[in-house]
Amino acid sequence: MDIYLPIAQLSVNWTVILAMGTAAGFLSGMLGVSGGFIMTPLLIFYGIPSGVAVATQASPISAAALVGALAKSARGSVDFKMGFILLLGGVAGSFVGVHIFIYLQRLGQIDLVVELSYVLLLGSVGVIMLAESAQAYLAAKRGAPPAGHTAGQHNWIHNLPFKMRFRASRIYVSAIPIVVLGFLVGVMTAILGTGGAFLLIPAKIYLLRMRTTLAVGTSQFQMCIVAFMTTFIHAATDHTVDIVLGVILILGGVAGAQMGVRLGAKMRSEQLRIVFALLTLAIAAQLVVTLVRKPPDVYTLAMHGATSE
Repeated sequence: MDIYLPIAQLSVNWTVILAMGTAAGFLSGMLGVSGGFIMTPLLIFYGIPSGVAVATQASPISAAALVGALAKSARGSVDFKMGFILLLGGVAGSFVGVHIFIYLQRLGQIDLVVELSYVLLLGSVGVIMLAESAQAYLAAKRGAPPAGHTAGQHNWIHNLPFKMRFRASRIYVSAIPIVVLGFLVGVMTAILGTGGAFLLIPAKIYLLRMRTTLAVGTSQFQMCIVAFMTTFIHAATDHTVDIVLGVILILGGVAGAQMGVRLGAKMRSEQLRIVFALLTLAIAAQLVVTLVRKPPDVYTLAMHGATSE
């Protein structure tokens, strides 16, 4: 049942990898996230080098996000105008992120940076979202309106210039924060192997005041294109994309995404955000354990994908 991964240079059980891809695709379809924030740490836990895990994971992110975006588009839950604005920043962020990735790889620090970044990002986002979503869920049970989503309520984002009207989302907001968000997601996709939805979705909900369903669908549309671009750039520059690993993850991710979309349509937005928050905290906790525990081997080989001058 083992299969050899030529770029990762190790043998793995393909059924385990397929199950991982299916689980990540399921979460992508259900929660509207890329699944990379879970898949990349799982691959690292399984023994895949961080550089290969990050670069290869972008391909199943693109496939699963495409499935989710098509399903959401059929329900009218994608703001294509906002999606294209996000892409302006996302494509630029992908190029910048890949070059940062190559630099860290040459320094031999890519593993540490990836794991520490996941701990900080997932931990902070998980705590904030769990607190807010729990309050929203309790308020909904009491019949009270959710805090922070009152019609007409504005924040500092709405005072920025270059405003655009997004009719699908029913908001009138500056294009600046949207481009910046897209850029950050592109960088995170290239460096961390995640579509950045765990940052993008909360930002669109709480800063731009988008409805959860539209925030999810629009994120999936943007992720499928940015992740594809990131995969292509990684493959052409640092050669860390393992095609065999990527194909297995894509097969599992596409199948899982279809199941996740069906289940996600039956759940309330508050419930989806609570599940999202708990998952991010669980992954962050496991990464902390990985970082602080004593390694089984004192000496390890350097990342084989690092290029030498």
